[in-house]
Parts: sequence; structure tokens; C-alpha cells
Amino acid sequence: QVQLVESGGGSVQAGGSLRLSCAASGYTDSINSMGWFRQAPGKEREGVASHITASGNTYYADSVRGRFTISRDRTKNTVYLQMNTLKPEDTAMYYCAANKDVRRYWFEAMGYKDWGQGTQVTVSS
Repeated sequence: QVQLVESGGGSVQAGGSLRLSCAASGYTDSINSMGWFRQAPGKEREGVASHITASGNTYYADSVRGRFTISRDRTKNTVYLQMNTLKPEDTAMYYCAANKDVRRYWFEAMGYKDWGQGTQVTVSS
């Protein structure tokens, strides 16, 4: 099993930036992918970005492409989400996830086995 701990959330004005971090511990050598999801009140959890371990490929939701960047430091077992040009609609609880079922698409929350507790991001206009 893998334990995930997110950090870096906070409050920022529109147009600002934040960097989220997610530190993994436990059976980290087995992680096949890591991703970021978010969930706003009253909405479903949605995929934001994902990093595939074997290929290094990254994937983004259309709503964040060009503004957010996912990166991973395997020496530190940490994945990051650099968020620039933040918008009020980016306000949500952000969750880190790991170990995707290979039969699921990267943006399917149900496909991930391990989850962090989340970190709140609030963007004011």
C-alpha cells in the first residue's frame, strides 16, 4: 500500500499561482502512475492531471492545459502540480492519487487505488 500526503494549498487571488506537493510513502517502487484530482462542493471529483511512471507521459484536463504542470521527482517520491493563472473556478479540494487500474482512463477517479486526504485551493476574484 502507498500513503499519500498533499500540501501547498491555500488562498490566492485570480491570476496567482500555487504549487501543490504530494509525498508518497510505503510501496513506492510499485507506483505505476500518480495524478491530481479536484472536487468542488456539489460536484463530482474530476481528473486534473496525471503522470505515467513507465513512459513519463502526462495528461491534462482541457480546463487546465497550458496553466497547470504536473511533474514528478522519483528520488523524493513526490509529485507536484504547478498551478498558474488561477481562476475562481479552480477553487476545490485537490487530491493526490496513485496506482491506476490499467483498464481505466487517467481521469477516472474510480480507477485509482490510493488517495491522499486533500488540500484546499481557494481562488478569489
